[in-house]
Amino acid sequence: MRRAVATAGLGVALCLAAATFDSPSLYVPGLALTALAVVSTAWVLLAARGARLTRRPGPPTVVEDQPYPLRIELQSGSVPPPGGELLDPLLGWPVPVGGRRLRRVRINVRFERRGRRRLDPGLLVIRDPLGLCVREVPGERGADVLVLPRIERVVAPSGSGGGSGEDSLSGAQAGVIGRRLDTTAAELEIDGLRPYRQGAPASRIHWPSVARTGEMLERRTISELDGAPLVVLDAATPASDEALDMAVRAAASLTVWLARESGCALLLPGDRRASELGPELAGWHALHSRLALVEAGAEPPATARAPRGGAVLWVTASDLGRTPRTLERLTAAARFVVSPTPLPGRRVAFSVAGCTGQALDRVRTRQRRVAA
Repeated sequence: MRRAVATAGLGVALCLAAATFDSPSLYVPGLALTALAVVSTAWVLLAARGARLTRRPGPPTVVEDQPYPLRIELQSGSVPPPGGELLDPLLGWPVPVGGRRLRRVRINVRFERRGRRRLDPGLLVIRDPLGLCVREVPGERGADVLVLPRIERVVAPSGSGGGSGEDSLSGAQAGVIGRRLDTTAAELEIDGLRPYRQGAPASRIHWPSVARTGEMLERRTISELDGAPLVVLDAATPASDEALDMAVRAAASLTVWLARESGCALLLPGDRRASELGPELAGWHALHSRLALVEAGAEPPATARAPRGGAVLWVTASDLGRTPRTLERLTAAARFVVSPTPLPGRRVAFSVAGCTGQALDRVRTRQRRVAA
């Protein structure tokens, strides 16, 4: 606006000089400068009056590296803007808006890291071609989006994925990926019901529920919960932010894979009790959101007891030099350390999300045999 006033002032000064010194040739630039300043200012003000910048809300959550749809609608005032650009922190470059009253911008944005992201509002800048008058129209209020850690495949050293039907945890067998329980034992205690799984014996079907609701449900036993593998996430002392992100992705990937196999439990930092997850993945969305918000320095997980018939997979972002002491004290069927930095001298059983999983018990057994 100051440039427009200065330009108009210069034009008026030239006109006064033309009248004072009786120099008609000064009227032409004087009137031109004055008219240019007035027209530019009026055009910009009319275009900015009533202008709106609207960002269409996208989904509240998005997975890392997956496209997040960004939709921005720009509407100017009573006349199209003479020039200017649309500035949005998610676009990364200015979008010209001159000559059009209505413009829509559609783009897919990708977030590389998990966590909560604040989407600040954009800014519409309307200016004349000479930059004499500039008006800024802020966008509507911003929004928040939660970036979830992505799920990656569990890969055995041979290169076969966890979904191929082979045991990617290499040697843990049914004790890790969900052991099949002896359902003929009479002493098994019923804990509840869950949706029927294909292949489950008919003795597990809860026929009263089938007759009442028409939905196939099966009994769930206490011993089955004790035999499910336990995934523990340790974020107390991560080696770096990238290492923490890798550990979170590994924990999420292992949880989903093990749950789909036969069910598992996930123990997050600060929790006293693990969250159970079945093959139907009920409740996974809440756990996925909590994994996205895990921060460095969180309280270490409190593992009071390990599954009697299952395994413990200790996922940590620390720069390990030795086996975590908490894991050493647990007496599980099998124990694994999953970390971006492998333990020296131990064989890699599987890899996931840039982390390596190493079995403890098998290596110890091998060392004892060599010593003998």
